[in-house]
Amino acid sequence: MAVMDAFTDRLNPDVYVVTATAGGERAGCLVGFASQCSIQPVRFMVWLSKVNRTYEVACEAEFLAVHLLTRDEHELAELFGGETGHQVDKFARAAWIRGRGGAALLRDACAWFVGRVERQVDGGDHVGFVLDPVESGERDRADGRPILRLGDVRSISPGHPVE
Repeated sequence: MAVMDAFTDRLNPDVYVVTATAGGERAGCLVGFASQCSIQPVRFMVWLSKVNRTYEVACEAEFLAVHLLTRDEHELAELFGGETGHQVDKFARAAWIRGRGGAALLRDACAWFVGRVERQVDGGDHVGFVLDPVESGERDRADGRPILRLGDVRSISPGHPVE
């Protein structure tokens, strides 16, 4: 791993909260590995840890919701990053509504989209979900407030074991 440390230590990507709904269950987690991966057609990929409850639900989900947070929404990042869905119902402590395909949309996120799961790609300890965006929205334009980034959440201890 030391081969990549010097490179990855310089990165400070946006972080997202990804939610999944399937079989009457909801789950959500903080995600640091995600990006648009195609322009035409538009596609977005999110990578979920195999030890995360969200991954288990996402494997059965038709749609996933991806949420952007501002630094003002750090508390939401703590909830979805610092707790595990194996032990806690995170949605009991977060305002949310149903979106396309039953996706759980976090009302306090500054922006979000729902994507249909097109395929999954095994990447080692994470699985990538390629999403076809089908619905999007925003609470506000964030008025110049900075988007939450990896450097802003390094203090959050993961709610699940890191393998």
